[in-house]
Amino acid sequence: MSEPVCAKKGPYSVELEPGDYYWCACGLSKNQPFCDGSHKDTDFTPEKLTVTEKGTFHLCGCKRSSDKPMCDGTHTKL
Repeated sequence: MSEPVCAKKGPYSVELEPGDYYWCACGLSKNQPFCDGSHKDTDFTPEKLTVTEKGTFHLCGCKRSSDKPMCDGTHTKL
């Protein structure tokens, strides 16, 4: 699998507390937008996101953003 699965054609808007999170890069996780280990048999690895202040984050759902794990609007071109 060289291309990630498009889990959603749009961002996941999530409210996050300070801490470390792992964004799913393969698109196979059942816990989108976060990793659940489904990438095990792929070439993908999750992206670490460190949150320092509570807030709303728009995480990429199409898995093709140039600003991973944040959404950059790439899904509008798919």
